[in-house]
Amino acid sequence: MIDRRSMLAGASCALAILAGGCATSSYPRAPGFVRRSATQFLRDGQPYRIVGANMWYAAWLGADAEYGDRARLMRELDRLQAMGLNNLRIMAAAEEGPFNNSIKPGFTRDDGGTNPALMEGLDFAMAEIGKRGMTAVLVLSNFWEWSGGLQTLLYRATGQYIDMGDPDHPWPAFADATAGFYANEAAIESYRAHVAAIVGRTNSITGQRYAQDPAIMSWQHANEPRPGGGADAIAQFRSAYLDWIASTAELIRSIDGNHLVSLGQEGTQATFGSEELVVAAHEAVDYVTAHIWPLNWGWVAGDDLPGTWLAGKAKVEDYLAVHSRLAEDMGKPLLIEEFGFPRDDEAYSPDTTTEYRERYYRTIYDAVEKSWRTGGPLQGSNFWAWNGEARARHADFRFQDGDLAYMGDPPHEPQGWYGNFDSDASMIALVNAHADRKCLGLEAPCPS
Repeated sequence: MIDRRSMLAGASCALAILAGGCATSSYPRAPGFVRRSATQFLRDGQPYRIVGANMWYAAWLGADAEYGDRARLMRELDRLQAMGLNNLRIMAAAEEGPFNNSIKPGFTRDDGGTNPALMEGLDFAMAEIGKRGMTAVLVLSNFWEWSGGLQTLLYRATGQYIDMGDPDHPWPAFADATAGFYANEAAIESYRAHVAAIVGRTNSITGQRYAQDPAIMSWQHANEPRPGGGADAIAQFRSAYLDWIASTAELIRSIDGNHLVSLGQEGTQATFGSEELVVAAHEAVDYVTAHIWPLNWGWVAGDDLPGTWLAGKAKVEDYLAVHSRLAEDMGKPLLIEEFGFPRDDEAYSPDTTTEYRERYYRTIYDAVEKSWRTGGPLQGSNFWAWNGEARARHADFRFQDGDLAYMGDPPHEPQGWYGNFDSDASMIALVNAHADRKCLGLEAPCPS
């Protein structure tokens, strides 16, 4: 049991890190690989429970280039470690292409060639994550356009694309078109080439092969890979989608037998409500993922959070229960590896309040902690996302090409929409208190 004094002490140290104090002078070497045992994760034989965040831009900060900022990366990692986080989900891919709102530079350039500086930025980020005893999930592509993603690979193979948000191609045209990736062998070969290059890479900072790095928790096929946007496309591409999942898992394991493999799927929101397809999609991987976005999915209204919160909360709790049941039936762990919520009044500025975001995080964390206490399959979560010391550069809170203040809100979204800033004291204290409860239900010493 964590008493109030211990909880407040931990929160105070986390907040002191944000102000430049309570700094650590050395970091433990990373322990062993994260393994799966039925519905649990283990590290060095002890339960490994995830208290994490999304920090997609870590490799960009780690680059020794005009867009990099290694000093900031280390400060952000210190802040997250002080909060009690032990896992980060980061991008290990980005494909440059024709989209209006995709990040540049990418890991692969327009012609498919590799960007060495960003690859080395990933090396630096992984070296620093490992120094702090933390782990990372490395995401190997993206269904969405903000990092180029699968449709960029399809564009390179076919010369055709649909931009997300194009009024001439309303939803679900983008998602349906992107699902064509799974049936295009040339696009898949480009994807496989990047996967093989990353998974088989040797870290230029540490000299260690990625396959031998215990700071990697898992390889992930892609961010939110959907089989399509509507029922017709899902029916059309279902077989190709499942084949891509299985063949990618096989490729990764043929190069690296030490690390877990994950899919990165949202759950039933990605499968037009089909539980059966969620199960089928996760057969070839080591654990189940789910993402929860109440505002994006219309479960709450940003301009009326007080009036819509309770109904939205009920849907969140149902989604958690459904995916916990599916994971239990599969005998695999479950991670809520993305969950996000707006600030009050759907504001973007860091000086606005976060009352309803805090309620939402507590809803997720309550479910995780109940699972920890009772031995359930839900093993942790990663909030979306960490903004840290970054601030929007423009009055309209929009990202513009050339901006270097990377934050958790990707370039296609308002800067400050979902991310937590280093000044969000109540959010930081909430996350820190949750991290202090990682030992709920355990008789063994508390795992890191």
